[in-house]
Amino acid sequence: MVERTPIGTIAEVHGPVVVIACQRLPPLRQALYACLDHETYVFEVHQHLDESRVRAITLHRTSGLSRGMAVYDTGAPLHVPVTESCLGRLVNVFGEPLDGGEPLASDEYRNIHAWPTPLSEAVGATGILETGIKVVDLLCPFMRGGKTGLFGGAGVGKTVLIMEFMHAVISLHRGVSVFAGVGERIREGHELWMELKQAGVMDRSLLVFGQMDESPGVRFRVGLTALTYAEYLRDRLRTEVLFLVDNIFRFAQAGSEISSLLGRMPATVGYQPTLASEVAEIEERILSTRSGAITSVQAVYVPADDMTDPAVSAILSHLDTTVILSRAIAAAGLYPAVDPLRSGSKLMDRHVLGDRHYAIAEGVREHLARYAELQDIIAMLGLEELSPEDQRIVRRARRLERYLSQPFHVTAQFTGIPGVSVPLAQTLADCDGFLTGKYDSLPEEACYMRGAMAG
Repeated sequence: MVERTPIGTIAEVHGPVVVIACQRLPPLRQALYACLDHETYVFEVHQHLDESRVRAITLHRTSGLSRGMAVYDTGAPLHVPVTESCLGRLVNVFGEPLDGGEPLASDEYRNIHAWPTPLSEAVGATGILETGIKVVDLLCPFMRGGKTGLFGGAGVGKTVLIMEFMHAVISLHRGVSVFAGVGERIREGHELWMELKQAGVMDRSLLVFGQMDESPGVRFRVGLTALTYAEYLRDRLRTEVLFLVDNIFRFAQAGSEISSLLGRMPATVGYQPTLASEVAEIEERILSTRSGAITSVQAVYVPADDMTDPAVSAILSHLDTTVILSRAIAAAGLYPAVDPLRSGSKLMDRHVLGDRHYAIAEGVREHLARYAELQDIIAMLGLEELSPEDQRIVRRARRLERYLSQPFHVTAQFTGIPGVSVPLAQTLADCDGFLTGKYDSLPEEACYMRGAMAG
């Protein structure tokens, strides 16, 4: 922010949207600013209205702005300071500290609207990223360098599952995590911060928050700020970076708000006509290179549990793994509430997983699918009316359902049950035991909320 000659003045203020009368038109996405009582307001140019006026989105609250205020040009799009010392910190969309600490000391800045990595330098997703979470590693394994979506309505456990992934990657793989809180509740943000401190993994994490009460411009851009830090850490530390977004749906919502404020005609179900390209802009930058991998996990709120919602569909098209959380499974007390029949991964292939993993995963799915088919008959006639073969499948499926529940490290202080991490090899051995009848004599409750069966 070096220029002290005004580029123009504020002509109109419509909530978070301002119209600026300019002496010369700044390019789209240019960052402008105005000053009032030692407070700086930053704007991002979104539209050229005519030869002398632009429409911009305010990245702050607009109280205090008035017509005639001088507006200055920063000379560039929005930049954030990048440094290795960002790990362990809590920052906002501008890279400014929210944790009460000193500002990030850095002479290097990066544009949050950077181009994606060239295809010639990109590396495809390779192999499984083990998480220690039984149902995920078995039935919807994560791709190292891939994108995973956690789909679910309100209150089914998306945030808790994301926090557990964060804990797993830092503790199992010694990587770093960048968390983007898009429209995050301040209560949840504070809980996550304290939880990571108590778990001893905050020094390998960076939290970037655009809170729920902030301008839609902040919620629209905070994901790009966090992604810029993830790209920097990937290139500088040459390591595994876990990029978490909670909640990517709120990014689409913020885009819808901005689109309406800019006067664009809404498209399907009231969403912005640019929805697909805006989602692609952030998703296509989540790439791995020869220097390091960015593995992304994104919570996706599903409005009214409707998976055909346009925003959900736009996000779904970019993902390698889909983990769908079910309200019915959560109501049954089975956590994580992953729906094993609707969740899946592009890695579910015999040539990638190997014959043993693929066969066991398919066996578990077949048992659970057959149990789902028979539930209406069981409810009307009782289990005893089934054939002996179906009775055996149902009993094994019920044990498998309970075995795939698991206590988490991040919920231990609330449940009183210590969290467990189960290696994939152990999960496969246990599920093989269930399928072959090794645990047929075990009561169902003995399989519930535990780690490995041998433990």
